[in-house]
Amino acid sequence: MIPLQDILKARQRLKHIVPETPLQFNSLLSERYGARVWLKREDLNVVRSYKNRGAYNKIASLSEEERSKGIVCASAGNHAQGVAFSCNKMGIKGQIFMPVPTPKQKIRQVEFFGKENVEIHLSGDTFDDAFAAAKEYGDANGKAFIHPFDDKKVIEGQATVGVEILEAMDENIDYIFIPIGGGGLSAGVGSYLKQVNPSTKIFGVEPLGAPAMKNSIDAGEISPLEVMDKFVDGAAVKKVGRETFSILKNIIEEVLLVHEGKICSTILELYNQQAIVAEPAGALTIAVLDQVADKIKGKNIVCILSGGNNDILRTEEIKERSLLYEGLKHYFIIRFPQRAGALKDFVSKVLGPQDVISRFEYTQRNNKEYGPALVGIELQKKENYEPLIERMKNNNFQFQSVNENQDLFNILVQ
Repeated sequence: MIPLQDILKARQRLKHIVPETPLQFNSLLSERYGARVWLKREDLNVVRSYKNRGAYNKIASLSEEERSKGIVCASAGNHAQGVAFSCNKMGIKGQIFMPVPTPKQKIRQVEFFGKENVEIHLSGDTFDDAFAAAKEYGDANGKAFIHPFDDKKVIEGQATVGVEILEAMDENIDYIFIPIGGGGLSAGVGSYLKQVNPSTKIFGVEPLGAPAMKNSIDAGEISPLEVMDKFVDGAAVKKVGRETFSILKNIIEEVLLVHEGKICSTILELYNQQAIVAEPAGALTIAVLDQVADKIKGKNIVCILSGGNNDILRTEEIKERSLLYEGLKHYFIIRFPQRAGALKDFVSKVLGPQDVISRFEYTQRNNKEYGPALVGIELQKKENYEPLIERMKNNNFQFQSVNENQDLFNILVQ
């Protein structure tokens, strides 16, 4: 566990560097769950996530000689912005390695926060590739490496989120929900709460497709993921930190998993109902509340909304994943009779009055009796699915559900 005095030193160091983010009571969520729900709005941080806290605290702790040589880091987004912000504040040169597929929006944000103090290197296809390149560069050039989560000084900086929460909270916190990627934020905030407010139960939240910390805690040792869903990019890591694992295995109540589709539904709901722009990792702690609805009733709840760096170009993917999760969008391979009027029959006899064809791919084959088509159908209500299936059967349309075959879905749809 991170010593309390080290966390408080980090708090003093960051107090006039990182503006305090609000802890907001949320009436909508409180009414929905019969609880008192507060959101810690790290999405309103100047870099739109908590990452500048740990980055600044780590860089500021380096010796004058280390800082004079400059620093290096690897990141797919938020950590890079936090490091760039810190380099610009301290006038230190930073070399930032990012994967080649990194969205231009994230690259521009790093350039904006770092100004002339940072140089960006695009290397490899994944974060792991960029990480390896950054380590190699740092070792070869004698530059300090700023780890995104597995470093005590980084964890101390992230812990200041917990300090601010307790300073702003007048009531006792029964439960706190913290997103987990590598574990820096949860290890820091958890360390502080366990020492200052030990009655608070600490829950970590991970995406279903990247349960690195849950698997490790369940196994009693760090267990790297062989495969993972990278969609929740701010909380999807193959291997959690040694420091973070050693802390969390002793203080965390449980690690809960949330389906990526549920996260997408939550992102859309937050935007449409509350004008909150949350990135996938940021929405984790709110998306999980349905799972614990009975447990939190009548309790004081804090959810850390960890970031709001959501690229608008991802909106269609977010909507698609949400619809699939909610049972409102279905893909089929349908064998259409190769005759005039076959599609018209399908529309008039099979589709319901509120069903919409959202995708249709078909190539006529004159030497075949039937031609396959990939058809995407969007429903108004998930209860309309079974009647749709019955109408296809009753009208002799031969079909195969693509949603139920993940391999086929990945080939034809994604």
